[in-house]
Amino acid sequence: MSEEYRIAVVTGAGQGIGRTIALRLADDGFDVAVNDLASNSDALASLVGELQMKRRRAIPIVADITEEANVEGMIAKVVQELGGLDVMVANAGIGGLLVPLTELPVKEWDRVVAVNLRGVMLCYKHAAEQMIKQGRGGRIIGASSQLGKQGQASASAYCATKFAVRGLTQSLGDLTCIMTLLVLTLMHFDTALELAEHKITVNAYAPGTVDTPMSRGFLGDEWFLNTRQRGEMNPSVFAEPTVIASIVSYLVKPETYFVTGQAINVNGGTLMD
Repeated sequence: MSEEYRIAVVTGAGQGIGRTIALRLADDGFDVAVNDLASNSDALASLVGELQMKRRRAIPIVADITEEANVEGMIAKVVQELGGLDVMVANAGIGGLLVPLTELPVKEWDRVVAVNLRGVMLCYKHAAEQMIKQGRGGRIIGASSQLGKQGQASASAYCATKFAVRGLTQSLGDLTCIMTLLVLTLMHFDTALELAEHKITVNAYAPGTVDTPMSRGFLGDEWFLNTRQRGEMNPSVFAEPTVIASIVSYLVKPETYFVTGQAINVNGGTLMD
């Protein structure tokens, strides 16, 4: 991906990790389209103002990423108003109910899967289509979790979707490499060059506990407050969203062309693989 093209989309940007990623990308010189649901439109408008104060172009896009037509429209708007798409950060996600599977309504399972997996898939799919069409490379990044590598009681729906994001990310990241090697082996150089021209990497971040509204929904404001008061804010407890934004900032750099298919742990060492 060239330094010349710097247009990013961040979904679920109204708060938490998504908001922080958008601000970091603006600091890194990206024009940014920020997406969220209509219920967060005021937060998006405020964020756009902050991004523009950093002298970057920024637009809000209210869209439900579980609907394919909405995602297609989002990409089309970014291309029309900002001139293309170079980075897709499929960050939007929900936590869902924390209950045993035997008590989990199927409608709740479907809701979590729709946002955390279907939504990421749709963003990956249509971002990749646009990037291939442009022929200038790109970066696709999704939101997995530490709970996408390690199950947790009463969080089966959330864990299942975050495990699935890893599988999706690996499949897209590995496929290009496998196909390129196969074609090179068969000496079909024209096709190999065509694949190489895509220059699209696909990765995910897998956070541990991060101080966000969603984590506070799980753990409660009091837990974060008490932890800070006890002086336990260290890498083994929780992190601020800026830590995740720094990983995204690294993954979108031109020199990370050799990093793909990864779900990068950001958890203070509480899980290693």
